[in-house]
Amino acid sequence: MTRFLVALATVLPLIAAPAPASATAPGKPHVPAGVTAGYVVFDRQAAKVTEYRDAHRRFRSASVVKILIAIDYLESRKSVPKGDLALLKVMLRVSDDGAATSFWTRGGQGRIIQRMARKLRLTDTAPPPADKPGFWGYTSLSAMDVVKTYRYLLDQADPTVSGLILGHLRRSGQCGSDGFDQYFGIPRAVRGPWAVKQGWSGYGSTPPVRCRPATSPSSTTRPATSTTSTTSASSASSTATASATAAGPASGGDVPLTARPASATGSTLAAQAAPAHAGPVPDLGRPVLHTTGLVGPKERWIMVLLTAHPAGTTWQRSTAQTTKLAREVHLSGTS
Repeated sequence: MTRFLVALATVLPLIAAPAPASATAPGKPHVPAGVTAGYVVFDRQAAKVTEYRDAHRRFRSASVVKILIAIDYLESRKSVPKGDLALLKVMLRVSDDGAATSFWTRGGQGRIIQRMARKLRLTDTAPPPADKPGFWGYTSLSAMDVVKTYRYLLDQADPTVSGLILGHLRRSGQCGSDGFDQYFGIPRAVRGPWAVKQGWSGYGSTPPVRCRPATSPSSTTRPATSTTSTTSASSASSTATASATAAGPASGGDVPLTARPASATGSTLAAQAAPAHAGPVPDLGRPVLHTTGLVGPKERWIMVLLTAHPAGTTWQRSTAQTTKLAREVHLSGTS
């Protein structure tokens, strides 16, 4: 009997012990050493932020700014010429820089950002420095401001404007017009369907391996938009100013958040009263890689992940790290 009681006393604590937290819930996303990341996951159904890190930290925008360029252009006119419809298509689907430069120049360059920051109440977004007015990729923005931009499109913008922009983002092609594979981050980490706008800068003008659309995409992605469907539209952007000048060296690419989780009520997510002023270009000299968009059933979540990597980091390493981090952010923010 004594032996039985001793054995029972040994076994009971093991039976009663709770399972490790990692076995029941996802851990916090791990940002690799040397990488700077800002991210936000916003649950549209619950109307709250479910995951974030450095939500107001400013990053060099790269091609993510093309969403603001498109909104500003479409909201400033009653009709759009066929040629500009073609430019919008390649700018949003395959991140064409020449198309972005055309709209940027015609729209007044940095004044586009000033107008959008005021209208959408983007507190961390600022135009490029005064000495680099043509570099649209040097626009500064934060993960929270990108979330606000998507919320504006979903909840406030004219349906014609939002339908055109989001329609293209839902058909984002695998291969950017510069040959880089833009299926990193959300497209590789999150099961579709999704709508995405990617951004990259600082990896040279030629990809290490030129992108070829996948013929048999994995279960986490969807077929790439046919490259033939954008050929004629891409040629329409050939008369635009050289894209490298506008995007910066080697660049590839309001709805106030009224409901936030208790953990996000501090100064980290505090709203500011006015748009930011232009300042030094964030992370200049470091390559940046951004993945943003709408994910989940009925596009329930807005997910934004902005990253800056150590100088000299290869495209392959950056995309692998960003995709892994995107998977963790998505799991943590949507579970």
